[in-house]
Amino acid sequence: MRLGVLDIGSNTGHLLVVDAHDGSAPLPASSHKQRLRLAEHLDEHGAVTDDGVAALTAFTAEAVAVAEDKGCEEMLPFATSAVRDAVNSEEVLTHVARETGVEIPVLSGEDEARLTFLAVRRWFGWSAGRLAVFDIGGGSLEIAGGTSELPDVAWSLPLGAARLARGHFADGPADAGSLRALRRTIRAEIARDAGLLLRAGPPHRAAATSKTFRSLARICGAAPSDDGPLVPRTLALDTLRARLPELVGLSVEELAGLPGVSASRAHQIVPGALVAEACMDIFDLAELEICPWALREGVILERIDRLGEDPSARSRPGA
Repeated sequence: MRLGVLDIGSNTGHLLVVDAHDGSAPLPASSHKQRLRLAEHLDEHGAVTDDGVAALTAFTAEAVAVAEDKGCEEMLPFATSAVRDAVNSEEVLTHVARETGVEIPVLSGEDEARLTFLAVRRWFGWSAGRLAVFDIGGGSLEIAGGTSELPDVAWSLPLGAARLARGHFADGPADAGSLRALRRTIRAEIARDAGLLLRAGPPHRAAATSKTFRSLARICGAAPSDDGPLVPRTLALDTLRARLPELVGLSVEELAGLPGVSASRAHQIVPGALVAEACMDIFDLAELEICPWALREGVILERIDRLGEDPSARSRPGA
């Protein structure tokens, strides 16, 4: 069947159209995306602004039209941390449903981590053994680990690259004192529950997913995206740590000129790098393998699994 996966993220709205069949990997057929930057369209009270609501509504309507044109039998919409954490999330989603007819469920942070873990597990397979997965999104950081397809532990932290950029880099590059304070905050947040993952012992394989990790890996020498998803890519702690002082000293325009960095996300590179470095350091990981599958693929895979169990099943992601 052809599915349309509508991902309302903290940075981007993305409709991924895939051909999905039980027992086969989902095959991408079409992609339609738009920069929404909902994590940065929040007012001082934590509410999505009118501009943010208008952008989300317009994109959802566009996505419906594209999905219909591409022959999608079913739409799987979901929203993540930017909508989840907004104080007016219910009002925003009610407005979108009224204007477009699309009811968008909000995934919990734990479900984000769980579904991302499922995607990474399927990509690397059972030979990965005890697997640890890290995902830096726009609004949150997800961490999960385990030996099965369902993680033994999964949690979410408010350490997304867009969130940190908005809170600490809105006025330009931070000074040394501010950077040190931010680094301390990030590490304290991650370390607080690190034992959930560490008590099972070191992972046999550690992986990272998301645009932030992919960009950092490219900056640190990984193969470009044009080489295809099957080319192995890693992010090494020593290399990232060596590049960090340089990244901190670059302007947003200079960051945007680095390989793998888009102009729209350049301001998120430094906070994202601080989070990535902290993850590898605190969990004692010399490197992370970059996985091309992430949350969207996890949603698709869960839906395919339920299709195999019951072809008439219709369910929401994360349910």
